[in-house]
Amino acid sequence: MILSRRLQAAWRLLRWGELGVRLSACPLCERKRVFVRLAHNEIAVRCTGCGASAVTLSMVAVLRKLAPQLHRLGVYELSARGALFAFLQQHAQQLTGSEYFPALASGQYHNGVLCEDVQALSFSDASFDLCTSTDVFEHVADDGLGFRNVLRVLKPQGLFVFTVPLCAAPATIERAVRNADGSIKHLLSPEYHGDPIGKTAHILAFRNYGGDIVARLIAAGFASAEIVWPQFSIWNFTRPVVVAYKHNQQHSAEV
Repeated sequence: MILSRRLQAAWRLLRWGELGVRLSACPLCERKRVFVRLAHNEIAVRCTGCGASAVTLSMVAVLRKLAPQLHRLGVYELSARGALFAFLQQHAQQLTGSEYFPALASGQYHNGVLCEDVQALSFSDASFDLCTSTDVFEHVADDGLGFRNVLRVLKPQGLFVFTVPLCAAPATIERAVRNADGSIKHLLSPEYHGDPIGKTAHILAFRNYGGDIVARLIAAGFASAEIVWPQFSIWNFTRPVVVAYKHNQQHSAEV
């Protein structure tokens, strides 16, 4: 089943003229693996061992440095599938994963999968040591509320480690807002991001984050935050990872 999904996803991503193969170390597998480049973009670069993209590989490279005691941590991942979830299942002491189903309230289940809206998490205060997500918050209507919810469910020394697409602009560009009646007001032409692994073809992006994401996290209540560049690259694809600290800790801009 997993192999079938991977093959279907690979076929959707494949651009024959951009196909490449390379042997390199994989942060998830912790060994040299064959990587394939199905197209010239970070999502289309995959480890043939674990199936992770360059985005997930960047996340794990940072997690291995910032959370070396992962086997002692309780983790909440804002997904319940994929290579990062599988990695956390294997290495974390305890893992909670969820998906967002618009028709369900946080804390309910759909086919055995927990539903959580990050703007209204159902968990108790100080439930987790670590929260992770990949490319979620650009799709959250009220990201400040989402950040505050993550902060609330983190333990006092908790970490929030995540990725979002970052543009070169110093300030975040707001593209859309949700009105009080639930309708969407578009401030710019709609931008949609595809989900190459799942079945959702178009997910609205509410914003394009800029360098002020650190300030946005601090405004939400985090003691500090930083943008970390992982020491990982494949075909020059790597993704900066955002790290937010519930309380002040030692930082490193490159791990």
